[in-house]
Amino acid sequence: MDIETGYKHRVGAHCETCVTAGLINHHSSNGMDVTEPLVFGTGAGLNFVHVPVLKFMGLPLTSFRSPAGSIMKKSLERLGVQAQIRYFSDQDKAMQALDAELDKGLPVGLQVGVYWLPFIQEVFRIHLNLHNLVVTGKKGNDYLVSDFLTNEIAVCPAKDLRKARFSKGTMAPRGRMVSIQKVPDRLRLRYACSSGIRDVCNTMLQPLFPFVGVKGIRYIANRIEKWPSTLGERGSRRNLGNVIMMQEEIGTGGAGFRYMFAAFLEESAGILGDERLLRLSGQMTATGDKWRSFGVQAARHCKGRSREGEGFASYAAVLRECADEEESIFRELKKIVPKIPSAKAM
Repeated sequence: MDIETGYKHRVGAHCETCVTAGLINHHSSNGMDVTEPLVFGTGAGLNFVHVPVLKFMGLPLTSFRSPAGSIMKKSLERLGVQAQIRYFSDQDKAMQALDAELDKGLPVGLQVGVYWLPFIQEVFRIHLNLHNLVVTGKKGNDYLVSDFLTNEIAVCPAKDLRKARFSKGTMAPRGRMVSIQKVPDRLRLRYACSSGIRDVCNTMLQPLFPFVGVKGIRYIANRIEKWPSTLGERGSRRNLGNVIMMQEEIGTGGAGFRYMFAAFLEESAGILGDERLLRLSGQMTATGDKWRSFGVQAARHCKGRSREGEGFASYAAVLRECADEEESIFRELKKIVPKIPSAKAM
């Protein structure tokens, strides 16, 4: 039996925000166009964490975003979208539940292990279990998939999609499936934007843990400066390369997420009626440029192409500048963005 839900394929910047925005827009009744930056901001996606004792793919955990799945969950809740998020222990039941939603003509969001997706270019097929996509229909035993990494709807055999939904390892997806139940005619935009901004400010300015938020950026800057003496050339390059991979390749990363948050602030300026957010949006974009400069310099070092004056001390200096600028931005944001105590305050 062939099924198509009429889902509009989207090519986006980040899988979780792309899927969330796509599902909301598909289910809306008034032709709304929720953007990825709006999802990212209302879902409080911006963060920074560096925890040496926690390992990801064998190297110290460095993350530029909030935990996987939290952006979607928070954004949906704050905007007033009703959704069901399910996990499964039984693979057969998971595939049956997916088919049941498709039989209703409803597209479904899934978390998967990207390694098992045959339609993804081989260079992107790594053992990463945090990828999100939308299943838009079915043709025979093959599923139709909208993935932000492809230019059009892709075809995925059932056996491969099953493997991807139940891939093993760190952050295993456990068949995670998202079904939108109702999108209100009027989203709670003011509440969602205000709550998302204040959530990010609280996280980035948290006072307790040295490895989270602005403190975390300064923490990794101090560590980077010491890597040559503590890890040697090979170890320091390996650790630096891991930071760059997390920043620029996996999940959009440092500069990309700063640009998305800047776009969200620009959008929020109109929603909250405060032009000061436009100025802070520009400052966040400039900070994103600085993160990208760090990434470019560090990548040159990993390839053995460092320029005169570049080295671990200069990389650390750039990160400290990023920390100072972000601390200033978030402190001002926390002061000017109103705390809307009730979701009823649209």
